[in-house]
Amino acid sequence: MYLARFCYDVLPVNRQRAIEFIRREVEAAHKNGLEARMLVPLTRGHDDHTALQFEVELKGLDQLEGFRNRGVGSSEETGNWMHAFSEVLTRPPCVEILRIEP
Repeated sequence: MYLARFCYDVLPVNRQRAIEFIRREVEAAHKNGLEARMLVPLTRGHDDHTALQFEVELKGLDQLEGFRNRGVGSSEETGNWMHAFSEVLTRPPCVEILRIEP
């Protein structure tokens, strides 16, 4: 089992809009039968940024590619979602892939 974690840095003025994008991502994961959640930090991170986070549990790493390409609908819908979301990000998302130990 794996956990993919995406950290999204946004300006405070764009925070609510980013939360809406991430909620859509969580809903899409659930529709695809995946466990997912949004994490909202209460403290500042290492580099003085607060990042909204999205986590999704995967049975195999091949699921990640499929979800990232078609997660919120068709490939075109997902591409449009990613493009719109990127407009509120201050930098590209940080992605961590973790293995869950039983």
